[in-house]
Amino acid sequence: MSVIEADNCTEEAPIIAAKFDKYMRHFHRKVKDTDGQDKPMWRTRWSAPDPQWGDATHPPVLLIFHQVGKRTALKQMERVADLTREHWQGQWAEGGFRIYNGKMPIVATTLDLLREHGPAGPAFWRFGREDRQNLWDAIGNPRRDAALARRAEDARRRLAQKAGEREAQRPVCGDCGTKFTDDRWKASTTVDWGRGDSHPHLCDDCKTRALEAERQAEQDEGDHQEQERQEVEAAQASKAGGWLGRWRS
Repeated sequence: MSVIEADNCTEEAPIIAAKFDKYMRHFHRKVKDTDGQDKPMWRTRWSAPDPQWGDATHPPVLLIFHQVGKRTALKQMERVADLTREHWQGQWAEGGFRIYNGKMPIVATTLDLLREHGPAGPAFWRFGREDRQNLWDAIGNPRRDAALARRAEDARRRLAQKAGEREAQRPVCGDCGTKFTDDRWKASTTVDWGRGDSHPHLCDDCKTRALEAERQAEQDEGDHQEQERQEVEAAQASKAGGWLGRWRS
């Protein structure tokens, strides 16, 4: 949604500025939306980008001046900008950009500039800014977008660095050399009732094989001990039988 005002440089600046007071009163009107919440009325009728970082602006207003009357377009722009400052002036935020929360973007141009540059060229002056911009940048907040992009990139780099540092500390299996999975890494360092992992230096597969080998070794040892016990009992029984035979004879 946007509002367009055209002036032939015949109206006095205070008359033009007074229109923005009416726009702002209109933008402040609220109604119950379908979800029962109070919302600005204009947002229930026109689509608008979602606010970013608390920067919820009102719809932009475009002023187009045509140099016909006795007043110069440049002077009209400057005068109207001065009279409407409370509606468009933003506040500096950390990061080198302005926040225009609750403000109305007011953009001015002339027919001559539009003929020369078109809407995609530097034909538009956003009140409060120094240079002319294309229409998209004038109604938007390119400094904020660039700052947020830098923040996102810095955050991405920090996460990548942190992930790299963590990956460098990831254990590897002492048997096969495979890197531990996250679950295996966590399990290898978990202490349960004073007991740690039985094979913290092995991956899951190698630990499974090690446990199977230990169980098999325990079973073999048990079988061996049982065999030795049976052999001892058999030898004892044989010796006892020999003594009994000699006694009877």
